[in-house]
Amino acid sequence: MYIVSSCLAGINCRYDGGNNLNEKVLELVKAGKAIPVCPEMLGGLETPRLESEIVRDESGNRKVVDKEGRDVTTAFIKGAMKTAAIAKIVDAKKAILQQRSPSCGYGKIYDGTFSGNLIEGNGITTEVLLENGIEILTVDDLDELD
Repeated sequence: MYIVSSCLAGINCRYDGGNNLNEKVLELVKAGKAIPVCPEMLGGLETPRLESEIVRDESGNRKVVDKEGRDVTTAFIKGAMKTAAIAKIVDAKKAILQQRSPSCGYGKIYDGTFSGNLIEGNGITTEVLLENGIEILTVDDLDELD
C-alpha cells in the first residue's frame, strides 16, 4: 500500500485550489493500492490558501510561513502527524509525494523567499514519514514501481 499526495490523484487540494494529476498515481488509487492524503488539509488548512514555504527563524529552526508572513507551522506538523498515523493504519511502506511542497517535498523544496528558487531539503510530512521508516518516492520514480 502506498500513501500518495492527494493532488497527484487529481484532488483539488493545492494551495491555489488546483491539483497535480498524475495518471499513474490515479490508477494506483483506483486499483486500491494507494490512499490519497493532503497533509495541509489534514492539518486544518483550507483550499484555496496562501502559498507557504519553509524558512529558518533567528535560532536556525525551521518553520512554515505563508506568503503574508503568518506562521502556519502547527498546521503543517499536525497534518504530517495525521499522515503518518494513516500510513501506519494501512501499513504503507512507501509514499509518492508532490515535489517541492513545504509538506511533501523530497530532496528539493522552495527556499522560503517565494521567488521560485529551490534548495536542498524535505517538507515537513516527508521528514515525519522518513522518521517512521516510510520510503519516499516522487512522480519521477513511477516507472520503477513494482
